[in-house]
Amino acid sequence: MTLAKVFERVTHGTDVPVEFAAYDGSRAGRPDADVRVEIRSPYAVSYLVRSPGLLGLARAYVSGHIEVHGDMYTTLSRLSQTLNSISPADRLRVLAGIIDDPLLRAAAATRLEPPAVEARPGGRLRRHSKRRDAEAIHHHYDVSNRFYEWVLGPSMAYTCAVYPKAGSSLEEAQSAKHELVARKLGLEPGMRLLDVGCGWGGMVMHAAREHGVKALGVTLSKQQAEWAQKAIAEQGLSDLAEVRHMDYRDVEESGFDAVSSIGLTEHIGQANVPGYFAFLSGRLRPGGRMLNHCITRPDNTQPSIRPEGFINRYVFPDGELEGPGFLLTAMNDNGFEIRHEENLREHYALTLRDWCRNLDEHWDEAVAEVGPEVARVWRLYMAGCRLGFERNMVQLHQILGVKLPESQVSGMPLRAAWGV
Repeated sequence: MTLAKVFERVTHGTDVPVEFAAYDGSRAGRPDADVRVEIRSPYAVSYLVRSPGLLGLARAYVSGHIEVHGDMYTTLSRLSQTLNSISPADRLRVLAGIIDDPLLRAAAATRLEPPAVEARPGGRLRRHSKRRDAEAIHHHYDVSNRFYEWVLGPSMAYTCAVYPKAGSSLEEAQSAKHELVARKLGLEPGMRLLDVGCGWGGMVMHAAREHGVKALGVTLSKQQAEWAQKAIAEQGLSDLAEVRHMDYRDVEESGFDAVSSIGLTEHIGQANVPGYFAFLSGRLRPGGRMLNHCITRPDNTQPSIRPEGFINRYVFPDGELEGPGFLLTAMNDNGFEIRHEENLREHYALTLRDWCRNLDEHWDEAVAEVGPEVARVWRLYMAGCRLGFERNMVQLHQILGVKLPESQVSGMPLRAAWGV
């Protein structure tokens, strides 16, 4: 059996418009397909046989033993149903197909180390301790500011954008997201904002520039903080805006008028979420508002973390996703009256579409900047996440809460005052 036929067998021989090609000259699948999966080395078989589910295919791709020619999102869309159903029996069928080939048999018997970019966070450190969280953030966010500039575009916003119209640009959508958060928080000149997990300072600078707010952002990424402080100075916002390299748990100031948490809750851990909201409530003045914006699971029937999955191994070490109901309850029980909630998952699919396009347009520069393995991780993860949001495997929720004063007067308008 040729190697391409082996991989066709893995996909159950379904008539998907994908071509398979292998280093041994064999081909299978649809020869007229606009995407092609190329098996470059017999060692791809080792990863497939020895690693569970999609992790093996991811390892083979990240390490370069498999190449995808054509659009990654299109490839995953066409193969996702069959790839998600790879079982131990499928791996046995692969073994049966290669057992007569000495080269493939030797490759399958070889135990390969995972690619060097696979995360091994923490060691014996307690998950979500300050030191381990710092290591996890460093793994993903301290890749290269130049790389992020290519992928994210001028806004340097690495969270879900909000598209006012289907044809809006990524920059328009990121600006609209920041403005939506600002309006939900009721930002006005002279207010104080705390933005936890602030990234490259996009929300901090928007609040200062557009609303005259004195804004403090904190991030565990040193590279993000350095980039943000430079951008703040270049925009002449240093009197109002500041980004610090620090853990949000070390913020000592209190009495803020508003708190924004845009893309941080995913890194907190389920057991720590109630304490997280209680801490943020403690940083607010009575009557202050908090906006939590984060990726969620559709519900709480699945585990919050899959330590052996591709995302935890390569993208967000120790990342945990909760269902929206869990987050609403945790906010409600730890200092906040819930005033508004919405699901923006379609907007995240569009955001990822644009990030994928940016990476493809800067592919050669990206590979030169961060190396082929890191670039491949990003190509695979962003395309896969786009598919996940489209198919409701993951969601993006914004939840707005108020820390009620003793009077129980919320200060909220009778109807929503935001229209972004």
